[in-house]
Amino acid sequence: MRVERMTDAAAVLAAADLFDAPPMAAATERFLAAPGHHLLFAYDEDERAVGMISGVEMTHPDKGTEMFIYELAVAPVARLKGIGTRLVTELAGIARHHGCYGMWVGTEVDNEAALATYRRAGATDETSFTLLNWDLIEGAGE
Repeated sequence: MRVERMTDAAAVLAAADLFDAPPMAAATERFLAAPGHHLLFAYDEDERAVGMISGVEMTHPDKGTEMFIYELAVAPVARLKGIGTRLVTELAGIARHHGCYGMWVGTEVDNEAALATYRRAGATDETSFTLLNWDLIEGAGE
């Protein structure tokens, strides 16, 4: 397996099955161009994209910079092969290299696969929290 940082929007758009919805060209370009935004793909021996992780560096005046794992996905045919753990570990390495003091992720309490992956990659449980959301575009989520 090979892990590569994405810089080519066409490669991202070609791997649409790794995302919740097909990537949008303009949003992909913006994400890839933004400093502190990271997108890594895992490729199998046949050079198929079988996993991805995205992370965003977040800086706050009284805390410094930390890495937020925005999304992690592994293709169903490639699961249980350590790809998710490898992607998390690679992103943690980038976070360390960029001076992040920590890395965090939120996931559903019943998402056993995600919880196991993050724990295998060295994450520890902190505290439960409630996620509140604002839909800012009329009709979003319908």
